[in-house]
Amino acid sequence: MKRHSKRFNAALKSITPNKEYTIAEAIALVKKNATAKFDESVDIAMQLGVDPRKADQVVRGTVALPHGTGKTVRVLVIAKAPLDKEALAAGADHAGFEDYIEKIQNGWTDIDIIIATPDVMGQLGRLGKILGPRGLMPNPKSGTVTTDVAKAVKEVKAGKIEFRVDKAGNVLAGIGKASFDPAKLEENFRTFYASILRAKPATAKGKYVKSVHLSSTMGPGVPLSEAELLLIQA
Repeated sequence: MKRHSKRFNAALKSITPNKEYTIAEAIALVKKNATAKFDESVDIAMQLGVDPRKADQVVRGTVALPHGTGKTVRVLVIAKAPLDKEALAAGADHAGFEDYIEKIQNGWTDIDIIIATPDVMGQLGRLGKILGPRGLMPNPKSGTVTTDVAKAVKEVKAGKIEFRVDKAGNVLAGIGKASFDPAKLEENFRTFYASILRAKPATAKGKYVKSVHLSSTMGPGVPLSEAELLLIQA
């Protein structure tokens, strides 16, 4: 059985058993319990009533959080000239073509996201064994395969994130930092939650959102009130 720290156990005692919290209450509690020496992330964990083994029930997509995640996202754009220069001008940390293909082949993956133009996907696709397990392979569905690289870079830098249901039917994402103003965290939460509702597969049966918890990086999950969540529109 996993042993938790004294800080975690103390935070756990602040959560009333069997109680479901409003969004504002949960955010206040998460912020209060985020006592680590670094600025902890505020994370959402949703359990969905889908079967990810079925292709038509895979919940995935992107959402632009209005106040960003608070994280510095390192962006690489794989593109030929002159689009590589456009990407750098838009704020990409790295941009180029063959030099970066070679760097990745040699094991370099010191980045958080890769954006690529369609014409280079043939070469980039060969690096699937390196990029795939790290979640770095660009995908048209997430907007990371595009000819408008400048727009894609700006969106990612501004707080656009990707989500995807895991094999157990859970969606996990960071929606900000513990240092964020509570109102900004709540707006990010509502934006993310609504995007999950919009991504509901047509073939999903029964209850779609089974549970929602908020937590900080080092803290326990705080369960949210189903009654309040039902008021959020897709």
